[in-house]
Amino acid sequence: MFATIDSIIKRDPAARSRWQVILTYPGYQAVWMHRITHWLWQRRHYMLADLLSHWTRHHTGVEIHPAAQIGQRLFIDHGMGVVIGATAIVGDDVIMLHGVTLGARHDHPGKRHPTIGNNVLLGANALILGAIIIHDYAKVGAGAVVLHDVLAGNTVAGNPAQVVRSWQRHHLITHLEQQTNKKEGSIHD
Repeated sequence: MFATIDSIIKRDPAARSRWQVILTYPGYQAVWMHRITHWLWQRRHYMLADLLSHWTRHHTGVEIHPAAQIGQRLFIDHGMGVVIGATAIVGDDVIMLHGVTLGARHDHPGKRHPTIGNNVLLGANALILGAIIIHDYAKVGAGAVVLHDVLAGNTVAGNPAQVVRSWQRHHLITHLEQQTNKKEGSIHD
């Protein structure tokens, strides 16, 4: 858990020490408790896992179902109102701001919640709903309602969420500009 604490200190200029994060960061406390409730859930201690999860929600304002799979170094910043559903999967090094919901769009058994890739940023009050995938390095704007997959590196915003910055398009333009600059440079040599 020190890796998680150190990553929070690195990402949050307000974090001054490990003890401050441990004692006063509800997002960190919720993730730490989730590690315990998830361990209990995997061993079929469902009632105890649910009770601890319920207590954690009241203590931190963050609700993470014990069955949810959470990667390393998740940073829930100002976590009040965050909800992570039972079949959600969250990758490594994800930043989640307050009010984010990883929710379902239906109640049938099986995968119903989103999968979040690595190094993803989820803005405040973003709703990511259904068994969709937010791929690595994507960004979801504040208040976005995401109902479809988001490709790697893309930024989406709005209701319904739409791509406002395409990683592929941005890198293609950058590549073309670099090629143009090389050609112009060779003409002047």
